[in-house]
Amino acid sequence: MASRHTIPGSERHALEGAQAIGPARADERIEVTLRLRAKTPVAHAMATNGAADDTHPGQRKYLTREQFAAAHGADAHDLASIAAFAKAQNLVVVESDAARRSVVLSGTTQAMNDAFGVQLQQYEHASGSYRGRTGTISVPGDLAGVVEGVFGLDDRPAADPHFQRYEPVLGMRSVAAKSFTPPALAKLYDFPTDADGSGQCIGIIELGGGYKPADLSTYFAGLGIANPKVKAVLVDHAKNHPTNANSADGEVMLDIEVAGALAPKANIVVYFTPNTTAGFLDAITTAVHDNVNKPSVISISWGSAEANWTTQAMTQYDQAFQAAAAMGVTICVAAGDNGSSDGVADGKVHVDFPASSPNVLACGGTKLLASSATKISSEVVWNEGATTSATGGGVSGFFALPSYQAKAGVPVSAGAGGKAGRGVPDVAGDADPATGYNVRVDGENLVFGGTSAVAPLWAGLVALLNQKLGHPVGLLNPILYGSLVGKGTTHDITSGNNGSYSAKAGWDPCTGWGSPDGAKLLKALGT
Repeated sequence: MASRHTIPGSERHALEGAQAIGPARADERIEVTLRLRAKTPVAHAMATNGAADDTHPGQRKYLTREQFAAAHGADAHDLASIAAFAKAQNLVVVESDAARRSVVLSGTTQAMNDAFGVQLQQYEHASGSYRGRTGTISVPGDLAGVVEGVFGLDDRPAADPHFQRYEPVLGMRSVAAKSFTPPALAKLYDFPTDADGSGQCIGIIELGGGYKPADLSTYFAGLGIANPKVKAVLVDHAKNHPTNANSADGEVMLDIEVAGALAPKANIVVYFTPNTTAGFLDAITTAVHDNVNKPSVISISWGSAEANWTTQAMTQYDQAFQAAAAMGVTICVAAGDNGSSDGVADGKVHVDFPASSPNVLACGGTKLLASSATKISSEVVWNEGATTSATGGGVSGFFALPSYQAKAGVPVSAGAGGKAGRGVPDVAGDADPATGYNVRVDGENLVFGGTSAVAPLWAGLVALLNQKLGHPVGLLNPILYGSLVGKGTTHDITSGNNGSYSAKAGWDPCTGWGSPDGAKLLKALGT
């Protein structure tokens, strides 16, 4: 028998409480995404172009998308090897993209079982049924090292949207103090007033839901803002499919309305994709390598606890974020809405992924009160219920402490064993639904909160900074933790907790460095 190679980090378990009810239908046709090795690891580029260092953004040597594909895409020989493998296994190559290092294969369940050494089962779970697998994935021995990840065999939901609708009946500790429009928050956070996002593109990743242009027109007209240009890019057969305000539409509209209100002349491109590990990855790589729309900043408001991900998934997503950094694309990610447990009911601490990637700007949440249109009277850690309505944050159990956090005072994890790791979040912004954002969703005017709002808040600010500076800021983290310390570019949040972690002066695992001071950030980055 020919040798087989096990894909490192591919081991998967059934969802807790799920029951296997039998084999997946053998003749069902499914698609999987293979991630291939790079010609040269992207880390090499980041080590030489300053993208991962405390280097002034204007002095970083970002790669163009064409340069990146040529140096760090998949090798043509490897792509040919996968095509030959597919033919031998009765699979069809649906798409092959060297820049994204991705090949999409289609075939029957039985063909997938044979090709990847799995036994796909149908599972029933309280959250719904799904096609899944347990154990590891393998490929023929001659593809060892060529294939770094296989995604799509298992189609369980990958992530949750991190928004919350303001509902006093949920038992929040406080009544709504005051909600804000995004432009009102921009004033309080002193965003640049002579910038509108012109020349920039904000990418938004959505794993469901949709938007109605009529709602957007009504919303922006109410703010006295011309409609931003909003475009949908459909990934992996997804659709822009709006239904009602209690669905993922809430996430989609919140993201578009916040980003669009802050940077109304930026192009807004929404990448819709299925809520699966493969769909999420494909949307990220599509956005990062989009040579048509060319987003300079990407907002992600979906995630799940690290414990819910495979190692191969976190590794490949992080490599996609490294690619973004090498090309000067900033990735803003919501840190989660369920406090230091991240919604996992095991009594332990968890952080949310992809916010825990060291190559994204992780965005935590605050509760903000204002005494006037331009003055913040109070801003503390968002916590209306430590496990149900509070900012995510903590210490990664997967990613090591990045060098840029070495002097930030990141504590060891509050969990058993007290391990060191990547501290989350990096920054914060208003997220408490009780002091939330005025939005319009499916014909309803509502108030939403959650760290979901903070990712597009920072994405909008990054678009303004990029416009004013004349170049992309890229991965902000090394600069935030380096030369910007002490320059007042963020409002330090020193009061409150998210369960197991408390705020303090300087960086903390609840709100990072704090909420933005846009004008000071622009000044610091421009000198």
